[in-house]
Amino acid sequence: MSKIYLNILKSAPIEASAPCRIDMGGTLDIKTFHLPLRRLNPCTVNAAINLRTRVRILPCVLGQVKVSSAGFESVSFPEDAAPFNHPLGLMFAIATYFGVSGIHIDIESASPPRSALGGSSAAAIALVAALSRLLEKTGQKPMTRKHIVLLAHSIEESVAGVPCGFQDQLAAAYGGVNAWYWENTPSASRFRKKVLVSKTFHDDFSLHILVAYCGVPHESRQVNRKWVDQFIEGSTRKEWIAIANHTHRFSEALLGGRYQKAGDIMNLETAIRQQMTPDVLDDMGMELIQAARKLDCGGRFTGAGGGGCVWAIGEISAIDLLRNTWEKILVQIPEARLLNVQIDSDGLTVK
Repeated sequence: MSKIYLNILKSAPIEASAPCRIDMGGTLDIKTFHLPLRRLNPCTVNAAINLRTRVRILPCVLGQVKVSSAGFESVSFPEDAAPFNHPLGLMFAIATYFGVSGIHIDIESASPPRSALGGSSAAAIALVAALSRLLEKTGQKPMTRKHIVLLAHSIEESVAGVPCGFQDQLAAAYGGVNAWYWENTPSASRFRKKVLVSKTFHDDFSLHILVAYCGVPHESRQVNRKWVDQFIEGSTRKEWIAIANHTHRFSEALLGGRYQKAGDIMNLETAIRQQMTPDVLDDMGMELIQAARKLDCGGRFTGAGGGGCVWAIGEISAIDLLRNTWEKILVQIPEARLLNVQIDSDGLTVK
């Protein structure tokens, strides 16, 4: 079968891409949190942004799987000996699941490395979709977007060895600005989507947000571990109930186009997380968030923080003022910068 794949790829390499995201109410997409809090109908809000991760599947040496990605040394392993604990181990795990070899997985991301924008999950979604298309060319049934999300999440969670959330994969697969509700009943799917900003208004919504890279790659594992441990031991249940309620209110504000109100709610949610884990924001992130608050905008880290990116939301006039302020702050670190983002309406695409 590997020779068949090789011949297919020699004639036409396969490419898939998926967007990164900014978010509010993350962590609630982890079942450790949303199962005990299900009476609150917890949700997570995210917006897909046009910093896409592209994955190309190219032919390679039979019996080998090679992965290349900016910021990492290209590596190749025998198909049955690829390490899943490697920095690129998730990609090898996905290839192993599909049972393919003789392929070169080339990853190109428009987002900064380890920027807390969900880039690794976007790469996983794109790779699952690309390999699904490869198998489709041999007569197998194509996968739906929902199936792609569920599979990419399951493999990522198995490699991580800890519970992982769904929101990154969903933003990557579906695009847009949505609230995702986490449902776990025998008769319900694992997630439900509520569109908060229709595609017609994505360009307008883009004018109400800013995204900045703080210049330092994020290290969120310790932050996530603290949140999980605190929640399990019962010391922060009230805080997470408040976060769940704030996320509902934030989604309602977006639905009504009340961007200053959304920012005010975001600031309340961010403050709770700062109280639980002060290291969720580094010095640069804290300075950017404080500037946002002073100009009546909401400010928040992306993902689980600990470096990476922060984002802001507010009225257009306030965001325009904040842009100038953030640019002056960001010059302190050479790698730090504003990211030119717009809402990605399409989500996953495969060529």
